[in-house]
Amino acid sequence: MKNIYLLFFSLVVFSSCQVEENSVVQNNSQSIASSSPLKKLISRVAQNPTNIDNVIDSTSCFSVQLPVSITLNNQQLTINSQDDFQQVQDIKDNDSNDDDIVYFSYPISIKYKNYTTQVLNNQAQYYALKDDCDDDDDFNEINCISFVFPIILNVYNSNNQVVNTVTINDDMNMYNYFENLNSNTIVAVNYPISMLNSNGNPIVISSNNQLESVIEDAIDDCDTNVGNNTPEIESILTSGNWYVSYFFYDNFDDTNSYNGYSFTFNTNGTLIAVKNGVTTNGTWQIENDGSEKKLNLNFDGNALNNIDEDWKIIEFTSSIIRTRHGSGGNGDNDYLTFTKN
Repeated sequence: MKNIYLLFFSLVVFSSCQVEENSVVQNNSQSIASSSPLKKLISRVAQNPTNIDNVIDSTSCFSVQLPVSITLNNQQLTINSQDDFQQVQDIKDNDSNDDDIVYFSYPISIKYKNYTTQVLNNQAQYYALKDDCDDDDDFNEINCISFVFPIILNVYNSNNQVVNTVTINDDMNMYNYFENLNSNTIVAVNYPISMLNSNGNPIVISSNNQLESVIEDAIDDCDTNVGNNTPEIESILTSGNWYVSYFFYDNFDDTNSYNGYSFTFNTNGTLIAVKNGVTTNGTWQIENDGSEKKLNLNFDGNALNNIDEDWKIIEFTSSIIRTRHGSGGNGDNDYLTFTKN
């Protein structure tokens, strides 16, 4: 707690010079800015789970409130709890010639990631809302670890230079607070805090770096996320072209430095990065490091020097690959995310 108040004191002292103020913010390892990877991880743990019921609603934009009655392949079912999702999957798998379309008995109530709800009265309304959702290229809830509340946040607003504290008492408030965090506000968690793992055992967290590691290590335990041991990663990388959608380097969002680059991963291990007609050649390789998989990148010259590293593959889908690299002895992490064009 001492560190964050020193941070806030420094910010007030340097308020006459915005450059120095920003430098203090970015160099403080316990602050959480709106662009930091930890902010998104916290939101994913705290959000309303929307991916876990995809077997019935086929979207991660929202979840359907249980109990709900459905008709599937001419069978009527009442889904009372998450345990019943397996029965739905079994029916879908039973006959490959069925359409496997779930029809709800309306009205139904849905809940979004931010915990707001909406009542849908018919299938047409449901399809229209589902078609408007853009959730194919993002990672969703991390539901195998949870926060123990209350959690106290120390908050500094650079617009009015006000320092205060906020007490968070549940997941809904945690999610909405961090999702609405703006670029003028920095937050620091008042450590220690506790989390519960998938077995319900408590984990005491004492720093941002530990919080990042605990959440990301839990991803492999989550049934709703793709683990880094899936053998498809090579074929996914070599299918299509990629761009850098997020690059967090040395505690700073440096994504803009890679705007305009298109990356092509060839099956022979060569790698091509093209920007404005200029080609940078390189190589890539997937390496096994114990239970981890790493994406090893090597480029000619210095233009892409900062991503010329071995990146731990945290999670991926067919169109997005999220990686992390330990940047040195201070324990800070760099993050690189590739998204398919």
